[in-house]
Amino acid sequence: MRHGRFEESMSTLLRDYGESVSFDWRLYRHDISGSIAHARALKTAGFLTEDEFTAIETGLHAIGGEITNGEFKFSIDLEDIHMNIEKELTRRIGDAGAKLHTGRSRNDQVATDLRLYLRDEIVVLQSGVRTLQTSLVGLAEANEGVIIPGYTHLQRAQPVPLAHHLLAYVEMLERDHGRLADTAERMDELPLGSGALAASTLVLDRESIAGELGFSRVTQNSLDGVSDRDFALELLSALAILGMHLSRLSEDIVLWTTSEFGFARLSDRHATGSSLMPQKKNPDIAELTRGKTGRLYGNLFRLLTVLKGLPMAYNRDLQEDKEAVFDSVDTARMALAVTAEMMSALQINKDKVAEAVSDPFLLATDLAEELVRKGVPFRNAHDLVGKLAAESSRTGVPLDQLPKEFLQELCPELLCGWKEMFDPLRSLAARTAPGAPSLENVRTRLAYWRGVLA
Repeated sequence: MRHGRFEESMSTLLRDYGESVSFDWRLYRHDISGSIAHARALKTAGFLTEDEFTAIETGLHAIGGEITNGEFKFSIDLEDIHMNIEKELTRRIGDAGAKLHTGRSRNDQVATDLRLYLRDEIVVLQSGVRTLQTSLVGLAEANEGVIIPGYTHLQRAQPVPLAHHLLAYVEMLERDHGRLADTAERMDELPLGSGALAASTLVLDRESIAGELGFSRVTQNSLDGVSDRDFALELLSALAILGMHLSRLSEDIVLWTTSEFGFARLSDRHATGSSLMPQKKNPDIAELTRGKTGRLYGNLFRLLTVLKGLPMAYNRDLQEDKEAVFDSVDTARMALAVTAEMMSALQINKDKVAEAVSDPFLLATDLAEELVRKGVPFRNAHDLVGKLAAESSRTGVPLDQLPKEFLQELCPELLCGWKEMFDPLRSLAARTAPGAPSLENVRTRLAYWRGVLA
């Protein structure tokens, strides 16, 4: 690219500072696909002969095979994957290779490559989401009748089926799946043909290129076509939200596997030990996922910061998009896979869960609602049950074992059927509203998700 305009060689420091082939090499398949589609359009427009196109296509496939097999030698002197491929193609086939870049710029070339790459990666990420959903649904089905304490403020609140708790994450992941689909739909535009910023006087059939590469439409503004990275931002945002969901699930696993909770046990394959304490079994997978969520957040803000002050159209700052995107894609893919494997092997300690869910305080809200059914205004009922709870805490007498005399004095409406009201199954059976955690609702939702995931 320096031949003609520049008389001095590039500074070695600038070369090392500006090269991107050390990380953008992974775009090679998409660069080759885009170049073949571009070459076909050049042939149709009369800028390449049939023989020249065949030489280009054959040469690009050969180079792609060598990169796949680890046989290709990259040069940082050529800066990026695009120039490495083009230079080698020209060395092999001569002038036909030098014609390949006719009517395009690296600006619209890289914008196309990145969209092609992310389109493929989104499919893989969505598959990872589905795999984790399947693991969660399987764990829920294996423990369908298990009831655990639900928590607010990390304090025991009300009983819920374990399956209902796990399905909450399945619902979150479904939104993640949808956000990935939305991102794919919005990036489904071909920027190739935008040139450096103002297209080219050598007009090619952009629609045919789009069709060959699987894009449903072409961009409608050449300036926007080369400078747009909204699609990358949307993906980083979707992955940051996904990371947040995985981090919340990981936090549950960290808590549930403590001695204090004891609700679950990790398989030996998904835990680590201590270099000093021989008794330790640590939930490192969950902790790492919690920590790696910060990378997903950081990459989003990294690219937002790069883009926020850029004038139209292309600026070299945009080279900084790729490492952030690559890192988030790699991190999210691995986090999904390892979390799915961990959840599939998780064992629930049903005895410990049953002990925790026997806490009569979990049914305090049911007592207040029973008083409402008997005509007591809710705020008054809330106050009365609060006094019962205070008495239980003060005396150390479990709520369901308070003296009848005390109940008779404070809220005699609860005397009839007092003991039966402390049955978690009875409580759940009454929670029949859509989305509520009755066992019947949970079974219905499990069946729904089995259908979706099948």
